[in-house]
Amino acid sequence: MKKLANKNIKKTLSVAGHQRALKTYYLITIGCQMNQSDSERLAAFLDGQGMRQLNSWLKSSLVIINTCGVRQMAEDRVYGLINQIRKENIRAQIVITGCLSRRPDVQKRLAGKVDLFLPINEMLELPNFFDGRIFQPYFSLDEVRLKQGERYLQIDPKHNSRFSAYVPIGNGCNNFCSYCVVPYARGREVYRSAADIIREVKSLVGSGYQEIILLAQNVNSYRSRDYDFSKLLARLIKIPGKFWLRFSSSHPKDMSSELIKIIASSDKICSHLHLAVQSGDDKILRAMNRNYTVAQYKRLIKQVRVARPEIAITTDVIVGFPGETKAQFENTKKLFREMDFDLAYIAQYSPRPGTVSAQMKDSVSQSEKKRRWQELNSLLTKSALKNNRAYLGREVEVLIEGKNRRGQYYGQTSSYKNVSLNAAPAGDLVGKFVMVQITKVFPFGLSGEFLSK
Repeated sequence: MKKLANKNIKKTLSVAGHQRALKTYYLITIGCQMNQSDSERLAAFLDGQGMRQLNSWLKSSLVIINTCGVRQMAEDRVYGLINQIRKENIRAQIVITGCLSRRPDVQKRLAGKVDLFLPINEMLELPNFFDGRIFQPYFSLDEVRLKQGERYLQIDPKHNSRFSAYVPIGNGCNNFCSYCVVPYARGREVYRSAADIIREVKSLVGSGYQEIILLAQNVNSYRSRDYDFSKLLARLIKIPGKFWLRFSSSHPKDMSSELIKIIASSDKICSHLHLAVQSGDDKILRAMNRNYTVAQYKRLIKQVRVARPEIAITTDVIVGFPGETKAQFENTKKLFREMDFDLAYIAQYSPRPGTVSAQMKDSVSQSEKKRRWQELNSLLTKSALKNNRAYLGREVEVLIEGKNRRGQYYGQTSSYKNVSLNAAPAGDLVGKFVMVQITKVFPFGLSGEFLSK
């Protein structure tokens, strides 16, 4: 992979043939919250190099696409964007980072169109590119990262919000779920020190940030010396001030009883848990290499709801995994009925190059995947509405995020419920906590009236 990647870098620089001073940049981010957080650090780093961020690629001397390879749709979007950028700004230098940057097939397909393939871990090497020098990126990242840590996470980010901040606590994944590219795209798990995380959260709270979102591919796998994720949360909730703590994403295999106790111990920890199940069938879970059973998952959800009854549970699920029979899909439907999820991100399986499942026969037709998606979405709509009806007439605290097209304020509750306000007092409420009485409920949202304190 390393040989191919370096060959492509040299080739594209040679073909482009118009290396020039890079003074402006445009940053495109595709994918998850971790990608968004990485882009905030990348923007801060580029600003520190004396570059200026533009709001269009048309006149930018550098265009960076922070890519996602979890689904084929996200990958296809990258190919379309690059063709469009090359037509509209022929002199731009294009850099691919994120999940697709290490894929040999992507590098081959985009040779001559992309000037540099750079894993996000290596953003500190970008000055070499700015100077027109060809450098040798590490394509066997783990040894370097495990020894040195994720150096790029030490960069103070350029936050996109003035009240809600992502705080990555680590990067990478050791789980190797059979369908997932993340361990290959990001490498093995590497975590920041607890001291660095605590320092960053203290600084954010002291600067007036109201919501802190802890991120990692598996946050509850966190380990750093004598800290695990439970101890880290227990330390963070002791920081003085009014703020919410969210975290994503959690893996069921690392959902300990101690962590459940901590989640229930403080209102600073949001009343929302995202715990991906992926399938409601044990045989499919084994084929996915998820390392838990449906019964174990159900016990975890029960423990969480007993500890914190008002908590909202959201999840991820894949339909049409290779070999998934109709009977096995019925087990997933059964789980949905039993769990009453508040929200679920339902994905139709698509094979990802380099993963174990890509070697399996993609036996479920696209039309059948779509049908299964529709059936789960119908069940989800019913359970979400059922759960939201419990909010009718209640007074809830909402963190205001902005205004919609109709001029209404909107925000979220601690339980991750979207809320729109029918009326509000004059003044800027964005980034503030307000009390709202819920007057209407929908499957995936609430609306209500502002309550003066």
